[in-house]
Amino acid sequence: MSQERLYKVLLGPVISEKAANAGDASNQVVFKVLRTGTKQEVKAAVEKLFDVKVEEVRTLLVKGKTKRTKHGLGKRSDWKKAYVRLAEGQEIDFAVAE
Repeated sequence: MSQERLYKVLLGPVISEKAANAGDASNQVVFKVLRTGTKQEVKAAVEKLFDVKVEEVRTLLVKGKTKRTKHGLGKRSDWKKAYVRLAEGQEIDFAVAE
């Protein structure tokens, strides 16, 4: 895995009520990732970028919604989400601005 690929795998954190509950309940962080990204790539990217120990990665494809527009029906893009469980005592805080 190249360094460049690791920087491109993570697209950003998912900030939602469900993601916050997962973080509180089982020390998980939720990321939006590349559709072609694998669990191993996500794990390596999180460990390298945030300097934490990852125990487990679970991924899922989120289907895009079908929306009605004035030009007919349109569809939002499908995307991939990764639930990353951190080791005990590890933490990622996105609210800190350094």
